[in-house]
Amino acid sequence: MTTQFVLTALPGMPLIRAGDDLATLILEGLTRAEIVLQHGDIIVVSSKVVSKAEDRACHLTQVVPSAEAVRLAEISGKDPRLVEVLLAESNRVLRVREGVIIVEHRLGFVCANAGLDHSNVPDAGGQTRDWVLMLPSDPDASALKLRARLQEVSGVEIGVLIIDSHGRAWRLGTVGTMIGVSGVPALLDLRGRSDLFNVPLRTTEVGLGDEVAAAASVLMGQADESRPVVHARGMPYPLREASLQEILRPEKDDLFR
Repeated sequence: MTTQFVLTALPGMPLIRAGDDLATLILEGLTRAEIVLQHGDIIVVSSKVVSKAEDRACHLTQVVPSAEAVRLAEISGKDPRLVEVLLAESNRVLRVREGVIIVEHRLGFVCANAGLDHSNVPDAGGQTRDWVLMLPSDPDASALKLRARLQEVSGVEIGVLIIDSHGRAWRLGTVGTMIGVSGVPALLDLRGRSDLFNVPLRTTEVGLGDEVAAAASVLMGQADESRPVVHARGMPYPLREASLQEILRPEKDDLFR
C-alpha cells in the first residue's frame, strides 16, 4: 500500500468563462505541471469553475423575489433577489438567522445559502456586482463527463471529484467537501477489517471523497489564489464507480433535520 499521497495544484489556469472546454484546460494545466496521468490518479476540480463553464451564473437584476423570499430576506438581512435564487436551488429551508439561511439543497445535502457564491464571478466587463453563481446542475454528471474526456486522451483510468466549501454543524470554519464524483469511492466501508490486534471494525465508514476534497482545498485556497484544479496521486484505495448519494446521511438518521 502506498505511503505517499501527493497533491499538485495545476499552474496557470485561466479565468473560466461560460462555454469553456474545461477538460482541455485541465490537460493544458497538467502539461504545464509536467504531469502525465497515471492509473489511479484523481483530478479535483472546484465547483466554481464547473459552474462558470456550464453558465450557472445569474444576474440579480433579472430576478423578481416572491413573498416568501421577501419574508426570509427581512429575517436574514439578505437581498430578497438573492433569497429567491436560493429558494429555487433548495428543497426546503431548515434554519434562518441574521446573515445565513440553512437549506436542504436540491442535490440532497444540507448547506448554507444553497451554495450560492458572489466571489470571483465577474461579467465580461470585470464587474461582480449583482452576479451570483449557483452550483452545477448535476455535479456527478459533470464529473463523469470530465473523467471520460480525460481518460479518452490519457488512456488510463482516473477519478474526478468536484468540490465546494461547506461549513460543519459541530465546528467553525469551512472545509472542502465533495459534491460530485466519478470513479472515486465517496464512502469507504471498512467494517469487518481487522485492527492492529485482529479485532474486526464494527462501525468504521470513511468519508473518503470528503477527505480528498479537504486536502485539495488546502491548495486551492479561498481568495485570489487561482488554483481551481488539483492533481492527486497515491490514494491507497482502488477506484470504483460512485455517486454523491452514497455519502449523504439519510434524513431518518440526521439529528439536524
